[in-house]
Amino acid sequence: MSNVVVVGTQWGDEGKGKIVDLLTENADLVVRFQGGNNAGHTLVVGEKTFILHLIPSGILHPGKVCLIGNGVVLDPEVFCRELDALAARGVDVGPERIVISPKTHVIMPYHKVLDKLREEKRTGEKIGTTGRGIGPCYEDKAARVGVRAGDFRSKNLLRAKIEHALAEKNALFTHFFGGQALKVDDVLDEVLESGRRLVGHLGDVSERIAETAAAGRSILFEGAQGTHLDIDHGTYPFVTSSNTVAGNVAAGAGCSPGMLGRILGIVKAYTTRVGSGPFPTELFDTVGEHLQQQGGEFGATTGRKRRCGWLDLPLLRESIRLNGVTEIVLTKLDVLSGLERIRICTGYALDGRELRYPPQGEGLLAEVQPIYDDVPGWSEDISTATTWDDLPDAATAYIRRLEQELKVPVTILSVGPDRRQTIQRPA
Repeated sequence: MSNVVVVGTQWGDEGKGKIVDLLTENADLVVRFQGGNNAGHTLVVGEKTFILHLIPSGILHPGKVCLIGNGVVLDPEVFCRELDALAARGVDVGPERIVISPKTHVIMPYHKVLDKLREEKRTGEKIGTTGRGIGPCYEDKAARVGVRAGDFRSKNLLRAKIEHALAEKNALFTHFFGGQALKVDDVLDEVLESGRRLVGHLGDVSERIAETAAAGRSILFEGAQGTHLDIDHGTYPFVTSSNTVAGNVAAGAGCSPGMLGRILGIVKAYTTRVGSGPFPTELFDTVGEHLQQQGGEFGATTGRKRRCGWLDLPLLRESIRLNGVTEIVLTKLDVLSGLERIRICTGYALDGRELRYPPQGEGLLAEVQPIYDDVPGWSEDISTATTWDDLPDAATAYIRRLEQELKVPVTILSVGPDRRQTIQRPA
């Protein structure tokens, strides 16, 4: 297997975790290159369900090495909780299996306080932040005042950085938000223990990637969230705080763009979104309820109910263009079973024009009207299908229609949450 990049093509929650878990069998390294614990990957292995927020999904395969790159923002407390939860279930999470770049920025307690205060104070429509401090941590990174994982090697350096950060943060907490100031020593004490454990996993991620590539072994790059949550290319301002597109692998993992091989775009067979923001194909009827219930559409990180709607091809065309998607992985196809009619959004209408791609401009996506094409549904339960020929004709016709519209082959189909409920199809 050549190097593979796994990216979400919608607003996240496309089922990337299962696909990374599936592909890890043929990879030597699994690398997380952006985002924080505002993303959650749910994996079902036999009778066991695992929910991971920071540690790459490949950790469930014995002997595989998982790297956390410099483009990630890492909450040390959450990281330690994940380590302990996995270890309690018999998963090896030693430092030889999980390596963190010293350049990875760390989410501090004051980042989470600021995140929540801002969302509470925001008037009008909320952004829908998870309140986990992701955005404020990336802000400090850009402002060059961030705390990095390698800083935990020196208590004096760490304390000095916290003191510097709180000089500004406390002014916001007290004067702007009317809250309480944080004490330097309290913050330091809160992070020292988890930081100590973090240090045990530090290593040169960029070097490990280069050595693996030079030896001709395979690397799997795992993204979080989805293309339309990208800070630059998503539905701004209702986006995440990092670049989620495939091009960010090089910057977020510390490798050459020439290392990127297959770009797998994960496409849910319908569309979901968590939190606020425009959603042209959103459903508010019994069909939307069907998708929500049958798909178990609750956020792995927040537990929030996901908004559900029909598949949106303009969004996917944009994702394919931005990421250079070479193959599509279609997930949750089984959720569409039982629908007599399935609608596909083939374009948008805006100001008397028909658009094949999302309009470029803040707020414009909220003004479009979806243009639908209806195709037959199917009643058969496809969750036990193991080959292409096991699928009903209406399901295969749906997939071929997507390939025709998007000009990219569908090579993997997911028909259930378990890693065994997968159909592999040659490109």
